[in-house]
Amino acid sequence: MQTSGSFVSDQFYTKHVRDLLVRSIRWVTPQTSIQKSAQLMAREQVSCLFIGNSAEDLIGFLTDLTLRDKVLATGLSPEMPVSHILEQPLVSISPEATLVEALILMFQTKARYLLVKNHRGYQGWISRTKVLTEQSQGPFLFIQSVKEARHISELAEKWARMPELIHLLISRGMKAHFVNQMITTVADTITERVIERVIKEIGPAPAKFVFFVMGSEGRGELTLKTDQDNAIIYEDKANEHREKTREYFLAFAGRVSTALDRIGIDFCEGDLMAMNPKWTHSLSHWKRNYDEWISAASQETAMKYTTFFDCRAIYGDIGLLNQLKEYMGILVEKAPERFFISLGHNALQYEPPITFFRKIRTEDVDGEKQLNLKKTMRPLVDLARVYALKYNILETSTIRRIERLKEKGVFTEKEVQELTHAFEYLMSLRLENQALAMIDRKQKPKNYLQLKNLTKVQQVTLLEIFKVIEEFQARIKISFTRTL
Repeated sequence: MQTSGSFVSDQFYTKHVRDLLVRSIRWVTPQTSIQKSAQLMAREQVSCLFIGNSAEDLIGFLTDLTLRDKVLATGLSPEMPVSHILEQPLVSISPEATLVEALILMFQTKARYLLVKNHRGYQGWISRTKVLTEQSQGPFLFIQSVKEARHISELAEKWARMPELIHLLISRGMKAHFVNQMITTVADTITERVIERVIKEIGPAPAKFVFFVMGSEGRGELTLKTDQDNAIIYEDKANEHREKTREYFLAFAGRVSTALDRIGIDFCEGDLMAMNPKWTHSLSHWKRNYDEWISAASQETAMKYTTFFDCRAIYGDIGLLNQLKEYMGILVEKAPERFFISLGHNALQYEPPITFFRKIRTEDVDGEKQLNLKKTMRPLVDLARVYALKYNILETSTIRRIERLKEKGVFTEKEVQELTHAFEYLMSLRLENQALAMIDRKQKPKNYLQLKNLTKVQQVTLLEIFKVIEEFQARIKISFTRTL
C-alpha cells in the first residue's frame, strides 16, 4: 500500500514543543492604546502581542488579524485602549508535549498561537504556522485542507482519505487516543463547514444556539465506523417566537444531517439526531430532560440516556451547553442512590468475552469466529463514566476521566496504567482493523475482528486485558450495586 507520497513525515512524531524556537512574550497593559500596541508589534516584528498586568498575569492577546478585523474594518479609533479588542481565551501547553499534541490542541481550540508554560510559568509562545512548517507534509496539513474545503463533494473526498491517514498513524506507533482525536477533529471540522454552508443557504439563526455531539464523538473517540449523534440547544425565546424558532432549527438540523450523510458520516440508526424533534429544544426544556432522567434513575433510563452525559459542543454558543452541564452537575450531586446503582448495572451489561476455561469467547459472524471490539471496549467507557459522574468530573474523554480520577485518589497509578493500556490496545486494534478493511479489502469498516487474524501474542494480551476489565467490574459491583 502506498502512503509515502501523501502523509509521511516521520521526525515530526518524535519532536516536542521544547525542540522549537519558542518566541519571547511581548506584552502591554490593557490601558495601552491600540496604536502604541501596533507600533510595538511592528518594531518587534511579532504577529502576536499579549495583554496583561505583567508577563505572568496575562488576560488576552492581539494579532495582525485582530487589527484588521476589529480596527481597520470597523473604523475604530486607534487611540482606544487595547482592552477593547483583545482576544480570548489564552491556550497554553507544556514544553514536554509533542508537536502532535500541540497541533491537535490548536485545531480543537481554534487557537493560532499557544503559550508555552511549565511549573515556573510562561516560557514564551509558538504559532500554528511554525509547527506546520516543522511537519512540511503530513496529517495536520491535511486537516488544514479540510478547514479550507467548502463544497460537499470536496468534504466527502477528504473524509474518504481518512483510512489511509489512520493506517499511517497507527503504523507509526501513535497512541490510539491521539488517532481518535485526529478523526474527531476532522469530523468536527467537516461539521463546522457544513453548518456554515447551511446558515448561508437558509439565513442566520433566529436565536443563540449550540450544535453539540454525544457518544463516541462527544468523548472525542471516533473511529472510522461512525454515525451521527447530535442535538441542538437554543436559548429560551418569548412565546410569540417559540414555534418559528423551533421550525428554523428543525429545518436547519435536517439539512446538516443530510449533508453529513452524503459526505459519509452516516445517519444515526437510532435516530439520535437534532433533526429528530425529540433532540432539538430550548435550554429550559433540556434542563427538564436531565431532571427527569436523573430523578427517574431507572436501569432503562440509564441504558437509554447515558450517551447524553458524554456531550461536547461543536458550533455556536458554547455557553448554552456549559449552563446545561453546570445544571447537570448540581443534579448529579443531589442524585438519589438508585441513580448510581442504575449506572453501575449499566456498566456491567457487557462482560469481557472470556470463557470459563480462560479462552476468548467469539461470535459466529458470516461463518467466521469474530470478536466484537466495540462491545469489548464498552465496559471501559461505562466504568470511566460512572466514576466520573460519581466524583463530579465533567470531562467526557475516557482517558481524561481516568486521569482525573487518579488526581482525586479514586484510582492508583498502577490502576490508571492498566486501564489506559487496555483502552489504547483495544482501540488500536479496532482502528487498524477498520482502516485495513477499507483500504485492502474495499469493505465498509466494521467493529468485528476475525480471531484467525490475531497472533498468539495478541490473543494472550487480550486475555490479560479481559482479566483487568473483570477486576474493575467486580469493583463496580461492590461500589455501586452493593444495596441490591
